[in-house]
Amino acid sequence: MCGRYATTRSEADLSLLFDATSVAEAPGPSWNVAPTDPVPLVRMSQRHDGRVLDTARWGLVPPWADDPRAGARMINARAETVATSRAFASSFQRRRCLVPADGWFEWVRDGRSKRAFYLTPRDSSVLAFAGIWTMWREQLLTCSVLTTAALGELAEVHDRMPLILPRERWPQWLAGGGDAPALLEPMSPAELAAIEVRPVRPDVGNVRNNGPHLLTAPEPVTAAEVTLF
Repeated sequence: MCGRYATTRSEADLSLLFDATSVAEAPGPSWNVAPTDPVPLVRMSQRHDGRVLDTARWGLVPPWADDPRAGARMINARAETVATSRAFASSFQRRRCLVPADGWFEWVRDGRSKRAFYLTPRDSSVLAFAGIWTMWREQLLTCSVLTTAALGELAEVHDRMPLILPRERWPQWLAGGGDAPALLEPMSPAELAAIEVRPVRPDVGNVRNNGPHLLTAPEPVTAAEVTLF
């Protein structure tokens, strides 16, 4: 996973889709989420006795970090090591979350240039990335998205992908504890087949660009224009 995704559903829609109570102002739709951006997540809350829709900064900041900028390097946690990593293990056991998304972006090198692709459900349903969260110094909620080895057609675009959880796995994931291998199972072949790989405009590579136009098919460009990306 290259560190960009889209999440555009409203606060009301996400609350309904995830059966969660909103407890923070939603960051608003983004077609080009980048590291350290504010993002919506769903987690369990003892205070609210159930699921809450919250807002966190993307990039988990470990408790021992002196500077929250350390989170920029920790936007992803590998499924293979998340249960034993010093930075992630505690959150994996006790502070798991769902990160709502419409789809994510990957880039494929083609000679000197790169081609951008958007991976998204064919039926436009919401994706739930497996995530973990923590509170840095009791003032900053941060999160990471788990990644796993890409399978099937998706592996032709990138060797990693987000760990995506179908709805029936949400309760177990959010509950905390549990058996790590079962929690970290990859998508089934049928679930993988439901993901479309779509070429999109190269200007998604610039974090300053945002809007639904980024999800449209790329226009013909010259080789010189593409290598600028």
